[in-house]
Order: sequence, then structure tokens, then C-alpha cells
Amino acid sequence: MSDPRLTGKVIVVGVTGGIAAYKTAQIVSRLRQMGADMYVVMTGSATHFVSALTFRTLSQNPVITTLWDPENPYDEPHVALGERASLYVIAPATAHTIGKLALGLADDAVTATALVTRAPVLLAPAMHDAMYEHPTTQEHLRTLRQRGYHQIGPETGWLASGRQGIGRMSEPDAIVDEILTILDAR
Repeated sequence: MSDPRLTGKVIVVGVTGGIAAYKTAQIVSRLRQMGADMYVVMTGSATHFVSALTFRTLSQNPVITTLWDPENPYDEPHVALGERASLYVIAPATAHTIGKLALGLADDAVTATALVTRAPVLLAPAMHDAMYEHPTTQEHLRTLRQRGYHQIGPETGWLASGRQGIGRMSEPDAIVDEILTILDAR
């Protein structure tokens, strides 16, 4: 199942605190099976939805959940992984994280890595439809796209709230396909 387009590629995945984090496990697993070298950074909120152990097992690499862990294998994890990345994916990308990125705030492993990396960044937004449609969220996404960030989704479908609307994270296969498209363009 290896894909030569992923040979030698380092993909860093930032996981934020949204229910769609469970889908991100599928993305990490599939990309690793296809031959990518996978690394995961998580916000503290993300660990409430999916454990770091899940991502460590799927990626076969240490998972960074804080910049300040003395057991961290890197002196500066955001720098080590940001500089190494061929592509950085943030999935799910919550409204909170999107806002921090647009403002240049870097108080966790996910946002700090985004500021360091010079690799393409792909956002996969996931949130309640009212949050996604809010003018502030839309402004932040426009700002990030103007800076060169890529975006996939969100889709319209069933949300965690139990209703249908826009805000559902794109499916893992679509995100993997978008990753390959971005890497192919480089």
C-alpha cells in the first residue's frame, strides 16, 4: 500500500480539541501505511477526545502534547518538527485554533509548530455551524488563506450537536487525497 509520493516525506499532524479528532487517527494510520514518516502534536484539549497513546501507536513516534514536558524527546519540539515537516496538517482545526493562528499566537504545540514550519499547512476545520459561519471565523480563515494556508472543508452533514449543518470535518480519505495533491504540486 506504499505510495512513492510519500517516500521520505515527513508529515506532522496537529490535533485540536474537537470530537472529529477520532477521524484524525484514521488519517495518521493511512498515511503511515502509505509510507509517510508521521509525527503528531496535540493540544491539551485534544487529549480529552483521543489519547496520545493512540497517536503514538499509529504514528510509531513520540507524541507531543505540551512544549514543557521534561520527558519530551526534543529540546524544542515545535522547532524540531516544524523544520522537519514536508507538510503540516491541522485536523480538526477548531475555531479557537484558527483564531490563534490568524493572530500569530503560539501558546501550545499545535500553534507553535505552525509558526515555525515553512512547509505547506493544511487546515481541516470542524466546529458547530454557527461557529463556522460567524464573521470572525470567516475573517480568520480568509487571513490564513491569504498567507498561503490550504483548507479542506468543512462539509455539510451531521454535527456533534445532533443536527445537520456545515462544520463537519472532511472525511479522512478526502484529506489524504488533498495532502497528496499539495505534495504533488511542490
